[in-house]
Amino acid sequence: MTGKLKVVDAHMHVWDIERNYLPWLCDAAPLSEFRYGDYAALRRNYLVSDYRRDAASVAICGSVFVETGWDPTDPRGEISWIRSVAETDGLPSVIVGAAKLHQDGVDSLLEEYGRDPMIVGIRDKPAAAARPQDVLVGAPGSMSDSKWRQGYAQLARNGLSFDLQVPWWHLEEARDLADTFGETVVILNHTGLPADRSERGLSAWREALRQFALAPNARIKISGIGIPGEKWTVDANRWVVLEALDAFGTDRAMFASNFPVDGLVTDYDTIFQGFDEITRDFSEAERSALFYGNAQRIYRIPEQVLTA
Repeated sequence: MTGKLKVVDAHMHVWDIERNYLPWLCDAAPLSEFRYGDYAALRRNYLVSDYRRDAASVAICGSVFVETGWDPTDPRGEISWIRSVAETDGLPSVIVGAAKLHQDGVDSLLEEYGRDPMIVGIRDKPAAAARPQDVLVGAPGSMSDSKWRQGYAQLARNGLSFDLQVPWWHLEEARDLADTFGETVVILNHTGLPADRSERGLSAWREALRQFALAPNARIKISGIGIPGEKWTVDANRWVVLEALDAFGTDRAMFASNFPVDGLVTDYDTIFQGFDEITRDFSEAERSALFYGNAQRIYRIPEQVLTA
């Protein structure tokens, strides 16, 4: 990368499926809706040593661990495990934990998370429709479900941000959520999932993204833009990256790897070399923010846990 840009990877995972239970990786039945298709290659341990190997060409100074689909009956177990990993291996820097916001007992879990200095937020994947025309306002477990929102309302009081993973056709709901709970930072994962690369699909994705970005507490992570069966190339992704940056600006966006999941479609170096090339004409300050500073600020990563 030009000038060996410093990087805080805003979205990464590690797991040990020999010791821990992650249903989607440990159970025999595959996920039919998995967006990258066959994910059998992920059914192996992926530890910090593997991550550092994959990211060897990038100047990684810190990382944000995002929950991994751990046993949903034991969210605290994942926190305990990843904290021990960080103590031993120096990564990750902070944690985005799991919480099912519509379930009973989530209030006490969020209070525990709020007291843990390493936990900065949570991710929940609210119920989502498979197609834009199937969106049902108020669906159980969705962003417009009143019980789900009762859980969401507890985030601000516990000092937690919210990582949101939904396809772009739910961003109208996300905008209402952001407006209603203005004290909570909402971080859209994986660029709003622009999987439909037709002209019509991309146009609808861009408009939804722009409307969501009008909420001042909205943020975005640019990652997860691989296309199954195709190479990750600058030509294929330049427009998507630049449109996301145009909507959010360079002060509310972060670059991230989503490794090892995005490793199903490309390698780590290709992703960050691509981001580097796409932003080659941006200012030094803008590039530093996108690759490093925004993630540190938005996820409140202490300076002392980052490496030079």
